[in-house]
Amino acid sequence: MAVRACGLIIYRRLQPAPTSKVTDSIEYLLLQTSHGTQVYFSTLLAGHVDPGEDDLQTAFRETQEEAGLQASQLTLIEGYKKELHYPVRGKPKTVVYWLAEMKDCNTEVKLSEEHQAFQWLKLEDACKFAEYEDMQATLKEVHQLLCSRE
Repeated sequence: MAVRACGLIIYRRLQPAPTSKVTDSIEYLLLQTSHGTQVYFSTLLAGHVDPGEDDLQTAFRETQEEAGLQASQLTLIEGYKKELHYPVRGKPKTVVYWLAEMKDCNTEVKLSEEHQAFQWLKLEDACKFAEYEDMQATLKEVHQLLCSRE
């Protein structure tokens, strides 16, 4: 049976400089794990579904547990949901992501013991740090969606 996890792709919009494009003000939240030998920011917020939870409840719970962000501090972007499928230790895994914007770009992120650091990164840097090609493609897809809504 496939392992199932759910999470949020969280972004914020900074105040753009008068000469910059609005899309240049978008930054994505990436986390650095506390386990393993990783020294780069490679993960988006996600975790396993607990019994009795639906997928979206899991995504918000994991966001609160891992980054200290409450659902009330985020705006869920309607119409975006992405499923990624890949093997982990020889077993299939599905991760479902929704897209959410920080209501206040200055809200403090409070990490759990699962992560040792976080960064807000523009698309290009987020893609450099993202570990997997499908995660990079997902970030680019999200960015294109956000730019098309301008």
